[in-house]
Amino acid sequence: MLQAERDVVLAERDTVVAECDIAVAQAANAQAMLSDSEALIASLELAIEKLKRELRGRRSERTARLIDQMELQLEELVMAATEDEAAAQAAAAKTSSIRSFTRKRPVRKPWPEDIERERVVIDPPVTCACCGGSRLSKLGEDVTETLEEVPRRFKVIETVREKFTCRDCEAISQPPAPFHATPRGFIGPHLLATILFDKFGMHSPLNRQSTRFKCEGIELSTSTPADQVGYGTAALLPIFDLIEAHVFAAERLFGDDTTIPIQAKDKCTTGRIWTYVCDDRPYGGAAAPAAIYYASSDRRGEHPQKHLAEYGGILQSDYNGFDPLRSPEKKAVPITFAFCHADARRKFFELADIRKNARDRKRKGKPISPIALEAVQRYDALFDIERQINGLSAAERLAARQEKSKPLFDDMHEWLKRERATLSKSSEVIEPIDYMLKRWDGFARFLEDGRICLTNNAAERAPRGIALGRRNWTFAGSQRGADRAAIMLSVITTCRLNDVDPKAWLADVFARIADLPVSRLHELLPWQWKAQKGTAIASAA
Repeated sequence: MLQAERDVVLAERDTVVAECDIAVAQAANAQAMLSDSEALIASLELAIEKLKRELRGRRSERTARLIDQMELQLEELVMAATEDEAAAQAAAAKTSSIRSFTRKRPVRKPWPEDIERERVVIDPPVTCACCGGSRLSKLGEDVTETLEEVPRRFKVIETVREKFTCRDCEAISQPPAPFHATPRGFIGPHLLATILFDKFGMHSPLNRQSTRFKCEGIELSTSTPADQVGYGTAALLPIFDLIEAHVFAAERLFGDDTTIPIQAKDKCTTGRIWTYVCDDRPYGGAAAPAAIYYASSDRRGEHPQKHLAEYGGILQSDYNGFDPLRSPEKKAVPITFAFCHADARRKFFELADIRKNARDRKRKGKPISPIALEAVQRYDALFDIERQINGLSAAERLAARQEKSKPLFDDMHEWLKRERATLSKSSEVIEPIDYMLKRWDGFARFLEDGRICLTNNAAERAPRGIALGRRNWTFAGSQRGADRAAIMLSVITTCRLNDVDPKAWLADVFARIADLPVSRLHELLPWQWKAQKGTAIASAA
């Protein structure tokens, strides 16, 4: 009797445990499905935002930041969904009636055609798994592809130079020593390109690179790559000079600057990196895009005035330090200025950003400025026209602007003057209105010249990598270090503007530059280098 009762209790316990396992599995499946749905929604929202950006261009000042934030959010949601999926599979394994939830993965893109492949064939069976027979015939094969990483490999190239003596005159003959990218160096061109690109292109300081080399079995103290960086930068100076000449020969430039900490004797000073970009692609120009950088210890106007002393074209910028360059008394060839409408729009947008005002506790409860909101809407209409004519010739752009943009912009001018007359001195919208009205001629210049763009975004994008990398390298070690960074940033950014891999370009330049005469150095300019590579590939095909 006791045994029967014990069996009943055990059966009831097993039933309760099984029901509990089923409930846990169902809950885990539900959580995995919810996490997967959240990740899918975030992925679709991100795709929609990217498509809108491609279709309509930049719709607001927050668009780029919004996409970055959405990508970070998507990463977190996908990781959480994967963890929940694993938990659901573990819970379902304890039951026999619940099927675990499996997430749908996106279709994998094909691997590059030139990727290295290794074929691993598993030893086939020698007997039948069913009957044990040995008469097996191959029916086919299934291939599972796995992407793997091969650790970076180093090699020492031993270049042997045999000596020969002449039996007639007893003179000794020997081939010349192999060329090294740096004098008395032992670093090959590809390794030197890696060190320079990682430091200036990926913002990885040399002490971190030295630690990574040590982990890979190569002892290179920080001073060794530092010595090679100094030589490498010096070797690229002729290319920098050619890019500089190309940039300042352009009909129109974009100018901007950003801060850079520079180490001084007892503290870090706030220096500046100045950038000038030539990019004629918006109006169908034939000149190759390029960028040049300069470093200074402060933001005084004498620095850009020195940079642009010989320049006499159109400059798009919002820095007041350029103002003396427009004076015929101070410059033989005055510069024509055009201001950035994105900067003017941003000042109105900050007063009309409903989401930002809702988050800002200091402004909580304050109404949105209707004047600022209308100014943003008027600007949006102008930017829509610009997107339609982007890439057309300067003459076509000018004709479209005269027909479509000029009436809107003239009406905006009259509207701003009317609204300014009715505002009190305490109104926040006075500042952006005065900013435009005092510089109206510069803002209206895009209606007179089809080469001028509505924004200065080409220059504002150029220093973005510096801003992203400041946390990594903290500061420039000296003024010379900042100048060195400016040289490297010039060649790397120019490569990127021309869709050239900076690392591959650096390696090829370091391998060839010593053998090229000065008259052929222009062949190493990124856009000409790219054209030659394309021609060589076409000829080989």
